Amino acid sequence: MPEPRSTDTVSGLLAEIADVGRDRQRGGYSRPVFSTAERDLGVWFTAHAERRDLDVHTDLNGILWAILGDASAGDVVVTGSHLDSVPGGGAFDGPLGVCSALVAVDKLRARGITPGRPLAIAVFPEEEGSRFGVACLGSRLLAGAIDPDRARGLVDENGASFAEVAAASGLDPRFIGQDDGTLASIATFLELHVEQGRGLVDLAQPVGIARSILGHGRWRIIVSGQGNHAGTTLMADRRDPMVAAARIVVAVREAALAHPQSRATVGRLTPVPGGTNVIASSVDLWLDLRHPNDATTAAVLRRITADADRIVAEEGCAVRILEESVTGTMHFRTGLRDRLAGILPGSPLLDTGAGHDAGVLSSRVETAMLFVRNPTGVSHSPEEHVEQDDAEAGATALADALQSLLPRA
Repeated sequence: MPEPRSTDTVSGLLAEIADVGRDRQRGGYSRPVFSTAERDLGVWFTAHAERRDLDVHTDLNGILWAILGDASAGDVVVTGSHLDSVPGGGAFDGPLGVCSALVAVDKLRARGITPGRPLAIAVFPEEEGSRFGVACLGSRLLAGAIDPDRARGLVDENGASFAEVAAASGLDPRFIGQDDGTLASIATFLELHVEQGRGLVDLAQPVGIARSILGHGRWRIIVSGQGNHAGTTLMADRRDPMVAAARIVVAVREAALAHPQSRATVGRLTPVPGGTNVIASSVDLWLDLRHPNDATTAAVLRRITADADRIVAEEGCAVRILEESVTGTMHFRTGLRDRLAGILPGSPLLDTGAGHDAGVLSSRVETAMLFVRNPTGVSHSPEEHVEQDDAEAGATALADALQSLLPRA
């Protein structure tokens, strides 16, 4: 990859990794945690950080840290994001924040800023939850928001556990979990991210400030029936979990439509054994459910559960619904949020339906977020986009914000 220079741009850095993890089948990028693509991106980031004289290490939870100054002194100002992706995701979700952090360090140095407290860039693993089903797994472990035993037992679609895959990748799963020392050393975490919606497009602004993150939950719905031969089993004799699953997908949509502002999605469905001429014996569905009001989220889930119970009874099947992760609606603290609004006049406040590491960490440290305009309004898709001028404006805004949080030495 090209040698980084002090004149690196966000767009230039993104271009360096444009071929890493390309998904020729889905389009876009597939960069799951512990994959070759994600490891290659970690090597790329480490090289850039070290050439900027940042001290780089990976902690016990697999979080990659690049630090300017002595982190043991505390009051560390942290920025960064993630490098993993959803299957077939866009080029900006995660990497935009990491690249902007590197460029922001360059901008601070170009301004002659010598920070009076440590500055760190963090790269969080498994933010998307695309491999093990729990979003923001790295930050959840750091913050103590998930039990380490549960995390070790998470399995991917091939049946490999997090503990097994982590160990094979050089991370000792025995030592994952809440890290009070690191949490105590962090003064602020400021995350920059591509906007996953049309707020900034409609307001004609390149950069915005996060106000809140909608409540977000994921559930695994397991529908069991009777596997059998597709050619010899009469329609009247079937207990087909695929039919029940299809009806549940429709019921999910209807439940969300009955509650304004709800967002309910079944984006993944896996039949077992998955043969064309085989009636499935079971089908797994993954439900993603979001709403600004946590009580409404619970009400939508209750309706989906009741509908699923009714449907499987009618189809001669059975169902189990297992919670994978739930995070309530969070509002960023007004103090830091208002400070950012003063530093970045004209930047609108935005609510987002997407989850982020900054939201998870907000229970333990002061956090805030900046969003950069996405002209398509599309995310988690190859159509996700950021114009070059907006990318550079985002890095400048991040540098301005960090400068205000970093007293001069």
